[in-house]
Amino acid sequence: MFNMQHHYHTEIRWTGNKGSGTSSYTDYERSHDLIISNKPTLSMSSDTPFRGDGSKQNPEDLLLASLSSCHMLWYLHLCADAGVIVLDYCDKASAIMETGNDKPGHFVEVVLRPQVTVQSEAMVESAMRLHAKAHEQCFIANSVNFPVHREPEILIR
Repeated sequence: MFNMQHHYHTEIRWTGNKGSGTSSYTDYERSHDLIISNKPTLSMSSDTPFRGDGSKQNPEDLLLASLSSCHMLWYLHLCADAGVIVLDYCDKASAIMETGNDKPGHFVEVVLRPQVTVQSEAMVESAMRLHAKAHEQCFIANSVNFPVHREPEILIR
């Protein structure tokens, strides 16, 4: 097997200068744009506890979304390969981040709660088992230093 590198590029452009830049901690907005070539620009901010705009995406939301999305994409791939026909997939994921105690803020855990609908009862056991394999393959889960738990539910149509 050979190593391959995949390169990703983003641009962050701060849009929160209210006229005096960062002259004080309260004199600027945390608003910024996430720009990725040939994709819609995301208006972002910090989370509201950090003086951000709660109507915009924030880095913490995107980290959780990345874990959830990566797991789903691997899971669907593995199900297709295994003959498990997924008809619906929804994940209501959650994360816990801690701040304080003289430590920088950090995530302590993520819980993925995928609710998967499969075509038949004969697929349920495989559908459940493939969540562990999807977790092992997920690029994002393999890149974080906190636990990513899974609480899947399998339904039958």
